[in-house]
Amino acid sequence: MDRTRPALLLPLLLALLTLAFVALALIRPLDHDESQYVAAAVLTAHGQFPYRDFAYLQTPLQPLLFAPVTLLTGSVAWPALRLLNALLGALAVACVYRAARRGGAGQRPALLAAAMLACCDILLFSVATARNDALPVALLAAALPLVIRAGNDRATRWSAMLAGLLLAAAAAAKVSYALPALAYGLYALRDRRHRPLWIIAGAMPIAALVLAFYVIAPLGFVFGTLDFPARAPDQYYRAIGKPWKLSWWAKPLDTVKFLALGPALLCLALASRFRWRAHGGRAIDWMLWGALAAALLPSPTWRQYLLPVLPLLFVRLAIGWHVAPPGRRTRLALAVFACAGLAPSVEAVMRAAPGVPMIEALRQGRAIRAALDTARVTGPVATLSPQFLPATGRLPDARFATGPFYFRSHGLLGLDDERITHLVSRATLNAQFARPPAAILTGGEGRWTSGDAALERALERWATRHGWRPVPVAGARFRLYVPPR
Repeated sequence: MDRTRPALLLPLLLALLTLAFVALALIRPLDHDESQYVAAAVLTAHGQFPYRDFAYLQTPLQPLLFAPVTLLTGSVAWPALRLLNALLGALAVACVYRAARRGGAGQRPALLAAAMLACCDILLFSVATARNDALPVALLAAALPLVIRAGNDRATRWSAMLAGLLLAAAAAAKVSYALPALAYGLYALRDRRHRPLWIIAGAMPIAALVLAFYVIAPLGFVFGTLDFPARAPDQYYRAIGKPWKLSWWAKPLDTVKFLALGPALLCLALASRFRWRAHGGRAIDWMLWGALAAALLPSPTWRQYLLPVLPLLFVRLAIGWHVAPPGRRTRLALAVFACAGLAPSVEAVMRAAPGVPMIEALRQGRAIRAALDTARVTGPVATLSPQFLPATGRLPDARFATGPFYFRSHGLLGLDDERITHLVSRATLNAQFARPPAAILTGGEGRWTSGDAALERALERWATRHGWRPVPVAGARFRLYVPPR
């Protein structure tokens, strides 16, 4: 069958997949999770550095790589970042297919595994929003053909260095990817065909880059990459009256729920039945255990935390299917789970039927720009929704680069540390606004962006109390406040 399959079929399938991901990126509902990633890329594009000039609550690679995109795309930076993530998602699926083929899987099992990956809601959500999920999973998936090659034969110096570079870069884009990368490094010390010293050499430039950010701004770096992710979720869920989300029994329920929205749950059960015939393939297993640990360590568990598991799982599954293809009942069950994985995206498309959300976001951005022009505001704008600002041609106030996520916390940092890290919360708004912004924009944090409109009332109360003038914004979604004349 492989010999008779048209040579153009694989590029055609990849093109169709890419178009589907691009369409989903434009149609997916707006999400306040995107705020800090759009803001970080825009601020970096204008010469500011994460941790030193603005707070960033992740490891630093993505703003550096995405900054040129926002600089080139200007007012359409937000949809451009969504489209970039869609392309990275398609790349991740293609790399899973390539790794499966490199591991000895036939074309049919490799295509089936790649298709199963593309039907997981975990992936579909991650590649259709401007978050920091698509870049690290694409980097991880790109390393897998090199890992498989080293296990089947012997890594060259350059392939080992490239694998180390890609895995280190994935961890530098999102810290949870450090565990599968570390697991591979430990396995390479056990199986010297992977050339561990060259893997380390490949990882060193990325490690040096991350270390440089720590040296430049140690407090901001530690708080953004380790302290905030460890403490803020617990504080938030207790504050909103949902401490059960942090309980021991909620974690397995959430994990099963997210894996069941797609074929990943069934495939995880199927993959556990296969044993590697080649000794070197066990590196994938080590990385898979590392990815599972990274997904289950945070509380609560969210679907994007499980994303590092998927490329490893489906590569392993494709190679196992080459030896023992799935039967009729298994294929039927996989089809049912695949439909379950597509259901949330289909629902998003149906909800967006009256209008494309990203087009609506740009329309709102133009209305905000007109209001800012009318008020002659040229400086940074304080808002919990900085993802709307690229369309206005204004920069976000650096203290609001994290969107609503630090603002809704309390007591995580003292006043002096907030000033050092360029942060402000509701409780410290009066003290930190001794140096006020050029304008205050509200209305983007609400149910229509999966946010909490109550957070913005603190900004509005401050503006009203200090005599700031409201400026009309067409469309009535947003409210703009500017200083008194």
